[in-house]
Amino acid sequence: MTPSRDGIAEANAAALAAMRHAYPLYSHFRVGAALRAKDGTLVAGCNVENAAFPSGTCAERGALAAAVAKGHRKFDLLVVATDAGEPTPPCGMCRQAVMEFSPKLRVIAVTTGGKRSEWVLTDLLPQPFTPASLSST
Repeated sequence: MTPSRDGIAEANAAALAAMRHAYPLYSHFRVGAALRAKDGTLVAGCNVENAAFPSGTCAERGALAAAVAKGHRKFDLLVVATDAGEPTPPCGMCRQAVMEFSPKLRVIAVTTGGKRSEWVLTDLLPQPFTPASLSST
């Protein structure tokens, strides 16, 4: 595949590929995510559910954990892929987790049917709890 100028096609492909490996045994809602570090590295994740609710992991937080484990701390793009009829933004817990690293993150949601929506993370989570919230001053 010829790389796209902005790298979004590669991130979409990575998110869709990760979605195919999801383990949504209970919800049957497959999700894949691709998080792009500032250096261009793509790290993907998928949702993994567990019978011991709520110990499963969302795709977005799975990708975030894998990226942090590789030493990445700043990101410029998150693509979330689902089988849903409409593009699905990250859940609140995932929004909060990614906010810690990249408040101005570009978030794109795609469906296997070809639909797409786009946001900036601060629009999805306008009043986040941040490290500054922990300040006692």
